[in-house]
Amino acid sequence: MELITTYICKKSDIGVHDNMFGGTIMSLIDDSAASYAAQICDTERMVTIKIDELIFKSPVKIGSLLKIYGKVEKFGTTSIKLYIEVRKHNVHTGKQEAVTQTYITFVRIDSDGKAIPIHQYVKDRYYERYEKYGKGLLSLDEKHNNDWFVEEEWFILPQTS
Repeated sequence: MELITTYICKKSDIGVHDNMFGGTIMSLIDDSAASYAAQICDTERMVTIKIDELIFKSPVKIGSLLKIYGKVEKFGTTSIKLYIEVRKHNVHTGKQEAVTQTYITFVRIDSDGKAIPIHQYVKDRYYERYEKYGKGLLSLDEKHNNDWFVEEEWFILPQTS
């Protein structure tokens, strides 16, 4: 799995029982998973259509460092299903403790909000990178240090309807 984002729990995130609001964690999952899906699929036009069950296994306190990890579970014709884990990270020991995990599904849409296909090259590229590097997103340095990198990868393909 890839580290998608890191978040520190602030006082404004805390509810009446001195724990982070579950809704805030749900929002973090949706935001981080949406940006991950958009990067994988080369488009900002991704909408959430489903979030599976969330079971909160461990409370989050002020100052806790949360790390959100994800990976592509599968691609559909117009959709991408991600597996997301939220973990508390102890900065002193490096140990992590599961807070929650879920599956979340996004659909690629056009400017009218209608579902459109995710390009096959996006799917192939993700699986090739995951097999070779254990992750679907590469840094610019990683992209430029590979023989298979071509500048055309950065061009936006025409939208299909």
